[in-house]
Amino acid sequence: MGNLLHYAIVFLVVALVAALFGFGGVAGTAMEGAKLLFWVAIVLFVVMLIMGVLRRGRI
Repeated sequence: MGNLLHYAIVFLVVALVAALFGFGGVAGTAMEGAKLLFWVAIVLFVVMLIMGVLRRGRI
């Protein structure tokens, strides 16, 4: 999951640099990729958290 957050930050930086240089299309695409990866990481974190709580409850 750490890799997902790493790539989300990379896409965010690419979007900011592209926006700085005036490449609106590239910036928008990179920002959408960053948002998608961020939310996937959040969902995976919540699922793993719930699975961990359920696993501890059974022991």
